[in-house]
Amino acid sequence: MMSPNALCFSEEFPATGLPCHVEVSETGLTVQFQADLPALGQLSLPFSTVAVSAGGLDHDQLVVRWGIEPHARTLYLKDPLLIRALRSIAPQQLTKHLDETAARVRRTRSRNRTVWSLLLAILGGLAILVWLSTDVLVQWAVDRIPPEWEQRLGQSAYQDFLRQQTVITTGASVGALQEISQRLIEHLSKNPYTFEISVVKNDAVNAFALPGGYVVVFTGLLDQAKSGEEVAGVLSHELNHVLKRHGLERIVKQLGVVAVVGIIFGDQQGLAGIMKQVGTELLSLKFGRAQETEADLTGLQLLHRARIDPAGMISFFQRLSEQEKGRVEWLSTHPMSAARAERLKQEMTMLPTTVPEPFTFQWDAVQKSAGIVGAR
Repeated sequence: MMSPNALCFSEEFPATGLPCHVEVSETGLTVQFQADLPALGQLSLPFSTVAVSAGGLDHDQLVVRWGIEPHARTLYLKDPLLIRALRSIAPQQLTKHLDETAARVRRTRSRNRTVWSLLLAILGGLAILVWLSTDVLVQWAVDRIPPEWEQRLGQSAYQDFLRQQTVITTGASVGALQEISQRLIEHLSKNPYTFEISVVKNDAVNAFALPGGYVVVFTGLLDQAKSGEEVAGVLSHELNHVLKRHGLERIVKQLGVVAVVGIIFGDQQGLAGIMKQVGTELLSLKFGRAQETEADLTGLQLLHRARIDPAGMISFFQRLSEQEKGRVEWLSTHPMSAARAERLKQEMTMLPTTVPEPFTFQWDAVQKSAGIVGAR
């Protein structure tokens, strides 16, 4: 027997069909089975005894049927040479519908390609839209998280941090921070937070804010500042990180909107999981460039409303940006540049003219007390 080029199916054959070799002649088909199947041997099928149609998953096969049920048999021809030979030799009345089938198959394939191309284009467009609207989704989730939840997140990290630090609880430095913060907080609009500010004995020139209204000021910052106005500039910047919920935005981006949305819609246990997952990471949270710029500008405006000289904010940032680059911790967590300082200068020129009101404390006394009186 020559190599098989077709499969034959019948009720007495295996479900997978019997391999066979088919040849086309002027009068019909010759089907030859394997030599070890003498009962089948070779069959001659005149064209007048068979019916031909298109078949297969992609309609790329010819199906030849003959016989009467339940003993009918079927040949599946997939060899292109064999199919072309059959179509060229068989009578027209046997194959005329094949051209119609082929045309229908071509139309179906063309339509399928169009549909798949359209579907891929839609999916690609949606992917781009989601990518471009990530910030929108994050903001949508953040807007639906109650401030009370945000406060619980920040409070947990805040208390964990303070337990490991030396906190200054009395003295001129604490009093000065209370006066500065009170002046600023009194001029906040739509403030849902109860701010809590602590002075920590540490030489790092640093201050940071946690979600929910928790702020830490290091004594190193008080030591480096030349005036209360300079510290007010840093504090105003940090308060606006809280008000703009920048920390919460970073958390949502880190966890993913889906996880946070699940919590919003009833997963109360999820909040505890978030607190464990991001509690320690809140202490090293880094804000994006847009968030830093927003905190700069809104911080400057807050100083102006509180009648605190905004020039102190700019001078402090400028001095730190020029000194010990890469070594000052406040600059590493709040990147400063000459361009940002210039932006603040321009913004300050556009603010209405006001007469700043000085603080009641003496800055020399504040610096002398930092880290000495009331430490625990």
